[in-house]
Amino acid sequence: MVLNREYMGRFLAKYGIYAAFLLLVIILSITSSSFLTVQNIFNILRQASISGIIAVGMTFVIIRGGIDLSVGSILAFSAVVASSFAQGDAYPLIVPVALGLLAGLLLGGINGIIISRWNVAPFIVTLGMMTAARGLTMVYTDGRPIINLNDSYNRMGGGYVAGIPIPVLIFILVILLGIFILHITKFGRHVYAAGGNEHAARLSGVNVNYVQVAVYAISGLAAGLAGILLSSRVMTGSPVLGIGYELDAIAAVVIGGTSLAGGRGTIVGTVIGVLIIGIMNNGLDLLNVSSYYQQIVKGVIIVLAVLLDKKSH
Repeated sequence: MVLNREYMGRFLAKYGIYAAFLLLVIILSITSSSFLTVQNIFNILRQASISGIIAVGMTFVIIRGGIDLSVGSILAFSAVVASSFAQGDAYPLIVPVALGLLAGLLLGGINGIIISRWNVAPFIVTLGMMTAARGLTMVYTDGRPIINLNDSYNRMGGGYVAGIPIPVLIFILVILLGIFILHITKFGRHVYAAGGNEHAARLSGVNVNYVQVAVYAISGLAAGLAGILLSSRVMTGSPVLGIGYELDAIAAVVIGGTSLAGGRGTIVGTVIGVLIIGIMNNGLDLLNVSSYYQQIVKGVIIVLAVLLDKKSH
């Protein structure tokens, strides 16, 4: 009987997320005739793409055993930096995109350097960066939104290629790149090793400090890309963009089965977590459920995911 419980616990921890995803799709398909339309599916994917890109970067950090509370603020700073160079036609598109990505990479790298160099808790460092980066964004814009962005920039967030929203295509590319780096490369193996047992990884020759800096740089880079796409989509570089996005990203990663203790998780699981949150929000909107209740449901799902994670150990 005990063995059966242990087996069921491990089975649910491994496959429960996929069963929950299918069950959610089936329920919403039955309760709402608008749910399984092509237009609504693309709407879900477009909405989920921004937080999904952040969540892919967050997966690296959490597998390494860290946390990143600063991604929402890094998103905002990257968005306003990119937007400030996308006004008019003074610069080609590559300039605002490159500068926005560089801003995210730089702030994320600073997180990693402070954490690895001075051995400060990731929660504290990224909490400080969350506040500092938001303040830096306000200083950069003087608290005002950046408007009148050019058409080529705005097309990234609002355009289509072969009928598919551009943010969705970029999200798919980020997923594939994340899978390649984390699950195929030597660096990815080092991320798992350092997150599972840092001392053993160090003895095995893994440069754990480099891995620490790199995963936060990746997280910042992903937030920077998300900021570019979000500002492009709303056609404004607003200093208040990205508030709360860090919580959605962490929720998606945890729901997707990545262990908060580090050393275990997958990009595919994170994507399923992103889609569950996106589908849940969309479905509850279609059913006219208050956003207040949506927050309660999301919180319950996160707690259940953590409980399943504990059962699997």
